Amino acid sequence: MVPDGLWQRIEPLLPKPKRDPRRPGRPRMPDRQVLSGILFVLHTGIPWEFLPQELGFGSGMTCWRRLEEWNSAGVWQRLHELLLAELHGAGKLDWSRAVIDSSHVRAARRGPKSGPSPVDRARAGSKHHVLTEGAGIPLAVSLTGGNRNDVTELLPLIDKVPPVRGRRGRPRQRPDEVFADRAYDHDKYRKAVRAKGVRPRIARRGTPHGSGLGVYRWVIERTIAWYHGMKRLRIRWERRDDVHEAFLGLATCIITYRHVVRLC
Repeated sequence: MVPDGLWQRIEPLLPKPKRDPRRPGRPRMPDRQVLSGILFVLHTGIPWEFLPQELGFGSGMTCWRRLEEWNSAGVWQRLHELLLAELHGAGKLDWSRAVIDSSHVRAARRGPKSGPSPVDRARAGSKHHVLTEGAGIPLAVSLTGGNRNDVTELLPLIDKVPPVRGRRGRPRQRPDEVFADRAYDHDKYRKAVRAKGVRPRIARRGTPHGSGLGVYRWVIERTIAWYHGMKRLRIRWERRDDVHEAFLGLATCIITYRHVVRLC
C-alpha cells in the first residue's frame, strides 16, 4: 500500500512518539502499517470501524488517531512542498499558468465547513476547491461549505500556494496567469489577482461559449477526477472538517507523488 519511494519521503517528516516508561502497555503499531490502513480507507471509502483486522493495519480508531495526529503536525503540507520541490528542480512544473475550479460533494453529516447543497437545499454539502499548475499538478486545495461562492476562494488559494524550492534563487510561488470559468467572473477579484502579479484569464458571464479557455482548463477537471477516484472523497463522511481536510491533504500528496514517479 505504501511504495518504498513514498515511505522514504514521509518517514523523516513523522513526529517521534513520546513513550512514558512509567506507563507500560502494548507496543505502538508501526507507522508504515498504520499509513497503509489510512490509504486503504482513502481508496476504498470503507468506514473506519470496518477496517479488516487481518490486513495487519491496526484498528480503525488507531488509524483515525494517527491521521489526525499527523495532520495536526503538518506532515501532509511539508510532504507536498517536498514533492513540488522535486518537480520544480527537474523543470516539470508549468508556472506559465494555473487553473482553478471546485467540485461539490454531499456531506453525510452536518458540521463545520458544510452548508446547504446548491442542488438540494435540504441536504448538506461541501466544496473541494483546487488550484493546479498548467499540467494539472495540484498546488493548493481547500474545503468550504457547499453554499460558498467559488470566487471567494480565488485569492485564498493563490495565497495558499507554498514557496516552491528546488532551484537556485528565490522560491517560486506565483504562476504567470490563472484560468477560471464564469463562476469567478468579478472585476474586483480581477484587480486583486493582478495586484499579486498574476494575470487573470477568466471567462465573462453573458458571453457565448467557446471562449477558448477550455483548451487549458480541462486539466483541472482531470485532477478533480483523480481526487474523486479516491472513494473517501466522493462523499464527506466526517463531521469534523479537519479530518476531511487531512484526507484532502493526503490525496494531494498521492497525486503529486505519482507525477514525481512519472516525470522525475
